[in-house]
Amino acid sequence: MPQSIKQRFQHVDKVFWVMFFILIGLSIVVLFSASSTLSYHSANSLAPITSHVAFLFFGIIVAMVIQFLPSSLMRPVAYLLLLVSFIFLCATLFPSLPFVHTINGATRWVSIFGIMFQPAELAKLSLIIVVADLLVRIKDKESEKKIFFIIMGITSVVCLLILKENMSTGLLISGIVFLMLFLGRVNWKYLVGTLAVVAVLVVGTYLIVEHHYVRQNRTISGPLHRLPTQIKRIDKWLFADKNDITKGENDKLIPLSEMDGNEYQTTLSHVAVARGGSHFPFGVGPGRSRERDFLPLAFSDYIFAIVVEEWGLFGATILIVLYAWILFRACLKSSSYSDNVAMLMVMGLALMITCQALVSMAVSVGILPVTGQPLPLISRGGTSIVITSVYFGILMCVAREQNEQKALHEQNIKESYEAVPTINIEE
Repeated sequence: MPQSIKQRFQHVDKVFWVMFFILIGLSIVVLFSASSTLSYHSANSLAPITSHVAFLFFGIIVAMVIQFLPSSLMRPVAYLLLLVSFIFLCATLFPSLPFVHTINGATRWVSIFGIMFQPAELAKLSLIIVVADLLVRIKDKESEKKIFFIIMGITSVVCLLILKENMSTGLLISGIVFLMLFLGRVNWKYLVGTLAVVAVLVVGTYLIVEHHYVRQNRTISGPLHRLPTQIKRIDKWLFADKNDITKGENDKLIPLSEMDGNEYQTTLSHVAVARGGSHFPFGVGPGRSRERDFLPLAFSDYIFAIVVEEWGLFGATILIVLYAWILFRACLKSSSYSDNVAMLMVMGLALMITCQALVSMAVSVGILPVTGQPLPLISRGGTSIVITSVYFGILMCVAREQNEQKALHEQNIKESYEAVPTINIEE
């Protein structure tokens, strides 16, 4: 019997919605301050925050709609999206194409009908659902081997296309897929073998590029042109103590004007974190950031540094707890799911949100090398906001279906008890 709208809303997972709205509220407050540079260069000072709020509002609508769709619909759509993202990722190999765009030296964007987005974001979403669907098809050892290599083949192709322009995203996707293989109880021999192969490839690539290109100050042409830049970032992170980016010969401070783009951003993000830490535990106060006016990507990749500067340890802790809460909630809900596809899908998406957030925060405070990971729902960026809203929509969709099934099961039990005739023992 079809459910009314009121009945459907009764089974909505309110906890996921609370998380979603808290992140959106924090995003508006934080970005209003962090986007001061954009406001300065814009004819309309409110234009940056207005567009951000518009994307957030659209994200709420997207999450609401997806929440009431059947989760079984996600699987065929995911295969189609994966194919579309693969085509667009291949298109980024050819920067001369009219709908392919290069921003800040990275060819990650395509524009269709005036809408600009990153194909890698579509690939992240669709690949998680496809992997979840494939894992539940494992029935025996023979099918396990076949499906494992299918997953590895698809993941390798997608990640290689992403790695050329965005190493951190490619590695992040690879890590999430590996965790899903572990959750899907794939034979440990396959997992160990995968780790060994990846380790050899990563170390081998690093050594080759380091010795033949970086140290000889040579460039690479073609799709791998950003590889030396990515290796240099890793070098600066690995040898930060020996080669402090703020110091030159004889320990003299290097002026900001003489630093390259990565050094400049890293230095200012560390200054922002230090300022927030010096005003323990609440930071310098909302809207009182100084580094936001100088940090080029204060509103996107380094927005967590501005959060720490303005809100201190208190604000940083709130964000960390929120993202950890998402993963904890997903673990708690999926532990009772009878549908293995739903369980793996929910865990994969929750891991993506939480791990991406942790990577973004770790970069801002200098724990990881420079990457281009936005803080989910907090950083400015239309594609990231919409895709993250889709993540939440799917989490809410699966949670709603599980709540409905639980309510139906309890109703059936109640009706079965009521149907049992009463026996008069005295008679």
